[in-house]
Amino acid sequence: MEDLVQRYLEHVRVEKRLAQRTVELYTLDLQKLCGYAEQAKVELDQVQNTHIRRWVAQMHGGGGRSGRGIALILSGWRGFYAWLGREGMVASNPVQDVRAPKAGKPLPKALSVDDSVQLASFASEDNEPWLEARDAAIVELLYGSGLRVGELTGLDAMASATARGWVDVQGAEAHVLGKGGKRRTVPVGRKAVEALQRWLALRDSAGGQAEQMALFIGRNGTRLTAQSIWQRLKRRSLQAGLTTPVHPHMLRHSFASHLLQSSSDLRAVQELLGHANITTTQVYTRLDFQHLAKAYDAAHPRARIKVAGQK
Repeated sequence: MEDLVQRYLEHVRVEKRLAQRTVELYTLDLQKLCGYAEQAKVELDQVQNTHIRRWVAQMHGGGGRSGRGIALILSGWRGFYAWLGREGMVASNPVQDVRAPKAGKPLPKALSVDDSVQLASFASEDNEPWLEARDAAIVELLYGSGLRVGELTGLDAMASATARGWVDVQGAEAHVLGKGGKRRTVPVGRKAVEALQRWLALRDSAGGQAEQMALFIGRNGTRLTAQSIWQRLKRRSLQAGLTTPVHPHMLRHSFASHLLQSSSDLRAVQELLGHANITTTQVYTRLDFQHLAKAYDAAHPRARIKVAGQK
């Protein structure tokens, strides 16, 4: 087995002229293959598809390797058996149809309730009054109503036949145009209504020729872009003392997670977020479980009992 591996490594080093680091990684991958084959008491040229699948399961389950890491190993093995096939030593490539396990989707990042309140309550003394009022209203709407940043930038200050979306301050509602051209109405909380009233009172003093309909405008009077809101929110979160820079979608995740923690009404959260399929919303149940698990570990007497011998 070692002879076959050495011949292949010489091939990739000399004939394919792969980088030294790549050859080193191939070496490690093939050493792992040899180890599995030795345990199974099978020669490398006798390895079957079932062997490869079993070893992938071992790496993923018992070994704890990520899907990406396994994919890289399989790539090395696949190349080795492709070479063996060209040399006439195997009839088929046992790795050909084997794929690494799919990497699990990471949970969306959500702020804690305390961090969310800290950000929403923050007031910068460095900003001009109109700028502070605008940024505070943006935070309140993103966190208080769970809007996407594109939905936020599309809001007008009043309803019209051409409006993509608008805010009804008196009715405490936001009418937004979501993904796929789907419209929905979401409630606007008391704090957000107050923040919007402060902003609207100062909106025309922002400078420049204010765009007549846009709810949120910049210094030059034109509608704010999503990129501008990303930059302002990142800056504001760091000024507020949060350790993690905040982006608009993080506030949407926080809105959904905190609402689900309080109400446990998944269908209501789905409607408020504008998700077409409830499976998209179900990711927040995982966030909610994390919250519950932490609460259990911190509060339940049985969770705090240490196993004998542990410190």
